[in-house]
Amino acid sequence: MTADRVAEFVRARDVVLGRIGEAAARVGRDASGVTLVAVSKTHPVEVVQAAIGAGLTELGENRVQEAVEKVEGTHGGRWHLVGPLQANKARRALEVVDVIQSVDSLELARRLDRIAGEVRPGDKFPILLQVNVADDPAKAGFDPDAVETAVAELLALPNLSVDGLMTIGRQAPTAEEARPTFVALRELRDRLRATNPSLGTALSMGMTDDFEVAVEEGATIVRVGRALFGERPQPGA
Repeated sequence: MTADRVAEFVRARDVVLGRIGEAAARVGRDASGVTLVAVSKTHPVEVVQAAIGAGLTELGENRVQEAVEKVEGTHGGRWHLVGPLQANKARRALEVVDVIQSVDSLELARRLDRIAGEVRPGDKFPILLQVNVADDPAKAGFDPDAVETAVAELLALPNLSVDGLMTIGRQAPTAEEARPTFVALRELRDRLRATNPSLGTALSMGMTDDFEVAVEEGATIVRVGRALFGERPQPGA
């Protein structure tokens, strides 16, 4: 970890936090209510350690195996799984990450609850429910109607803490075109909490291309990769 690389991350972090602050100010929000998760997928361990050294301590990974490598090879970070989780990797995920943002079915939640009781007895493991509010066939997640039907059972699972909702927006040419997706997730959260107040308030939405719009619409977590780490390394590069 070189001092120059850490300094680069400090500058990138300050720029992104500044943009979050400006977006929050536009709608009268306190920017301290927004958590920046730095998504480090495909970047090597030494780069991630430099990011941690620059204060980017909330980190996201898409794949369980890559998360294992990063968690074991770095120190000082808190790790979010933000990509799809296969049922057969549920135990390993619970062993290595701190938050699973991508719980996309009742069946997966039940499995995580059972295993969490074995792996982390006495603790409620934090999760978010991934919802496909954009009705995008290319994206995973609960259908909004399905999550409304399942939410009471999800909240009753004894070993999980359902801290809120997450979505991956439909790719659009402009950030503004992503706004309806973020509005829909916020409105769903509010509707669910009206009858299920124990559901957490977290809204994980917005990435490099649209996180400012997500903040304007109530995001409490933004997942930012390229604006912090630059373009991802290409295979074989």
